[in-house]
Amino acid sequence: MSALRRVADESAYVLHRYDWSETSLVLEVFTRYHGRIALVAKGVKRPTSQFRPVLLPLQPLQLSWSGDAEVRTLKAAHWVGGHVMPTGEALIAGSYLNELLVKLLARDDPYPRLFDWFATAVHTLADQPDARTVVLRAFELLMLREIGLLPDLVREGSTLAPLSEGERYVLQAESGLRVAHEDDHHALDAARWRDLQQALDDPAPFVPVLRVCAEIAPTLRIPLRNLLHYHGGVRVFRTRQLMLDVQAMRRRRGHAPDAASTDS
Repeated sequence: MSALRRVADESAYVLHRYDWSETSLVLEVFTRYHGRIALVAKGVKRPTSQFRPVLLPLQPLQLSWSGDAEVRTLKAAHWVGGHVMPTGEALIAGSYLNELLVKLLARDDPYPRLFDWFATAVHTLADQPDARTVVLRAFELLMLREIGLLPDLVREGSTLAPLSEGERYVLQAESGLRVAHEDDHHALDAARWRDLQQALDDPAPFVPVLRVCAEIAPTLRIPLRNLLHYHGGVRVFRTRQLMLDVQAMRRRRGHAPDAASTDS
């Protein structure tokens, strides 16, 4: 643990923050080489704090901290730059990614590849907000795969038999892929599942997965949500409920949401 007593200039994102005292906050942060950790930012709520304008969500940061307890002490924070913060519904989508990481990542488990994919996803949300639905599906898949929670997408879950050509399959949270019934509305044919598995197996999978998801994102939405709820131990993610509330408000005002904004 001595190596963790002081860490300098670690790439990181703030995922969540909550009060520690009248002047301080505890931050849940996702770091490239140390995973998800908790940091106390002392005095950050004071108007004169140098941390106050820096510790924002969905912004690339470099953080330094010390300590070997469960909650370490923030020593320095610098904004890296490179893109602006997502806004509007893209901001809610980015907050949803933050919530996924808080719910599904154990503390102190490093996932450097997942960190890089998260950084790419956030940058894409800021730069191409209309692509948010596809970005969310791609990141969900990559995250589940990286932390070992995504079933094999080229075999039936119960029998481990290879998928049959021309057959349609649906993804279930408890058992993986099974042959679809006539009333299953979220099934894909075997070739699509194999395409998705091949994209996930690519050495640089973010773009290949994004391309496959561009064609099947609506079908993946419910199965992936069920899988995330199952492993996250939640009935609904707070940010998804926020998105639903925003959409309901828009409908009451007479503005129908576009197709890309019907999911988060």
